[in-house]
Amino acid sequence: MISAAVGGRGRFPPTVWALALSLVLSSTLLGGCGSNQGTTSEPAATPTAQAASFGEIVGAPQRSEHRGDDELLSAGLGLPGLRALTPPELADPAAPSAAELRRRAVWANWRGIADLRPGEHGEAYGSLAAVPGIEVRVQGRLRDSGAEHHLLFQLPDDFNAERPCLVVSAASGSRGEYGAIALVGGWGLPRGCAVVTTDKGAGSHWTQGDGAIHVPHAHSGQHPEAHWGEFVLAAAEFGLQQLSAERAQRYDADTTQILAVGISNGGGAVLQAAGISESLFDAVIAIAPNVLPASGGRALYDYATEAALLMPCAMLDPRFESVPFARPQPLGEARCRLLAERGEIDGASVAERSAAALARLRQGGWTDAALDTAGFSAAFDLWRAVGVTYASSYLRADAQSMPCGYRFEFQDAEGRPAPASAPQQALWWSDSSGIPPSAGVKLIESPSAQAPADDPGFAGLACLRDLWLAEHSPVHGAVNATRAALPPTALPIYVLHGEADGLVPIAFSSQPYVEWLQSEGRRPVFERLPDAQHFDAYVGLPPWSGKHPALMPHAYALIDRAVADLAKH
Repeated sequence: MISAAVGGRGRFPPTVWALALSLVLSSTLLGGCGSNQGTTSEPAATPTAQAASFGEIVGAPQRSEHRGDDELLSAGLGLPGLRALTPPELADPAAPSAAELRRRAVWANWRGIADLRPGEHGEAYGSLAAVPGIEVRVQGRLRDSGAEHHLLFQLPDDFNAERPCLVVSAASGSRGEYGAIALVGGWGLPRGCAVVTTDKGAGSHWTQGDGAIHVPHAHSGQHPEAHWGEFVLAAAEFGLQQLSAERAQRYDADTTQILAVGISNGGGAVLQAAGISESLFDAVIAIAPNVLPASGGRALYDYATEAALLMPCAMLDPRFESVPFARPQPLGEARCRLLAERGEIDGASVAERSAAALARLRQGGWTDAALDTAGFSAAFDLWRAVGVTYASSYLRADAQSMPCGYRFEFQDAEGRPAPASAPQQALWWSDSSGIPPSAGVKLIESPSAQAPADDPGFAGLACLRDLWLAEHSPVHGAVNATRAALPPTALPIYVLHGEADGLVPIAFSSQPYVEWLQSEGRRPVFERLPDAQHFDAYVGLPPWSGKHPALMPHAYALIDRAVADLAKH
């Protein structure tokens, strides 16, 4: 996500910007549906009758077959096609086909999550060999709350009927239903497992109407984050039902090994699910999870809005002189002055104020390792995008009444507000990361007479922060509704997190979650990966090259470990 307000293309060398732009626009934490996005779509087989306590299906599932040059794992792109810096071309941009949209969605979600450089995914670990099979996509609804989500079921032709397995996941960030393919698809499909994924009520099924753009994570009115765990459990139920229908025999938790696996927000979702389900999962594996335990931790909204305000000033401190993406800070001096005027920091000089801002971050629990990669999120405006979307969700705002004067807006090639055409809207589903700015939709802040000319975004960011700081803010109740409950004592929990994660710092999420489990007599497996940060897709950027190991090979190994541990018992 790029914002001109953060400094524009002049901040980094053109080669860095070209690569970073291609990656950022297809990723972050922060990916229409129906038959028009399948391949040779047809109604799916009716699932066999099984008890479903969490979810129900809305409308007819759409089934599609994927073989030959359009298979399950990479939509036929293979490693060379996924490595391309631009999405697959459309034969007719005015009328993208269902197969083309699916291929672009697969491309975008692989590139947003995985390190696809030579010698990495598909070569040193994992496989991108073609996996033929079938897909079923459907819209679902939670029985209790009515919250809606989109599901993707994938069944490889070489499903392991002797040792049946189902991998259940939730999309990373706010991505669509293909938003976990690099993790659970990449691990599970080549091993003969069925895979089912939920977009957990967020996703890229954006719509346009009444002069506004509706983004489900922000505008559904359903506070989807509070239901992440239920979405995962509903996905597991649907996966078992669909597997039973496709194989014409009953599959359930007694006959099928069921793994819940997720990364980032998807990792938080499977941990939420672990605290709800008594016996559905055989193991839960969470990678760099955005999780808030019932006791301890810091909420993403809390530290994201703090970082959005403080980091441009803090990164003027000399310790950031050689930290990638931390410099230059074109708004830094103005931000330091405005923070001092707001009473956030002390000091008379820029040096004193930047030191004070850095001290505030450290007092809040930011480690030096996390700060050294958080500059990326500041440089590419991720903190503001997260704050705006999550605040809108927590306040159940609609697209016309987003908090703090923000709105989402489609712009034409000249940067002017314009309605999106039908083909452009189709690309929202395939190309977006689930949170604007993405796929041509911008994050716009309404101009304010009080906005400082040298830091025009400050007022909006301060407003977002005040929503958290206010004593009786409804944001607090919304955030508390997302806390993970305690999982069953016998459920194996595996957690992997990078110690240099600057988007979801380990000190705010995995570490307090694991410590809480341990204090309650649980015995989770907790792997801390030195120097690893949040985004595998960016570890090859020139400023970071060779500094940070990728998470995904360790994630695959951790799933392997979980399966091996289960086999021992």
